[in-house]
Amino acid sequence: MSGKKEKYIVKIPNDTSILYCEKKRILTFLGPLERKSLKLKLKILINQEKKILKVSSLTFSPISNSERKQLRMLRGTTVALIKQLLTETSTLISQKLKLHGMGYRVSSEKIFNNDVLTFKLGHSHLVFFTMSNGLSASCLSKTKLCIFGNSYQDVTQIAAFIRSARKPEPYKGKGVLYDGETIVLKEGKKV
Repeated sequence: MSGKKEKYIVKIPNDTSILYCEKKRILTFLGPLERKSLKLKLKILINQEKKILKVSSLTFSPISNSERKQLRMLRGTTVALIKQLLTETSTLISQKLKLHGMGYRVSSEKIFNNDVLTFKLGHSHLVFFTMSNGLSASCLSKTKLCIFGNSYQDVTQIAAFIRSARKPEPYKGKGVLYDGETIVLKEGKKV
């Protein structure tokens, strides 16, 4: 029974401060790297001495019986969002990509305070990506790239967008791959 109640409890790191406005339903985290806020649908309880935050099953407004069935899912989602915001305010999120293929290259340049990535991916033209604000990229080598940022969603979205420029093909495995990703190769035609 105690295991069910513990999954709605979040421990707060010592270097993170919390601001909670119940009237506006906003929870704000002040971490060493950034400040992030979350609009809540459920009430939360905060214990400052133990540095614990608990998501309750109480809503700010009355709900119908059909919505009450989805309350447990909403509690789980709220806990996951709070944990994600705690991670984003205290650590730098990164995603590594590698280019696999003959002649595939990447280079990085600073233009107007933005990182511009230039890719050579086997097309007849070069492919350019401009990193948005808050994100930066570093070329570890000619075929390895690392994307940094404070938002998990932004970092993974840009990495997926870059990967979509040349998805790994299943016969030779050429393309843009995530670090640690392996492609199961198909067997080609036999003569």
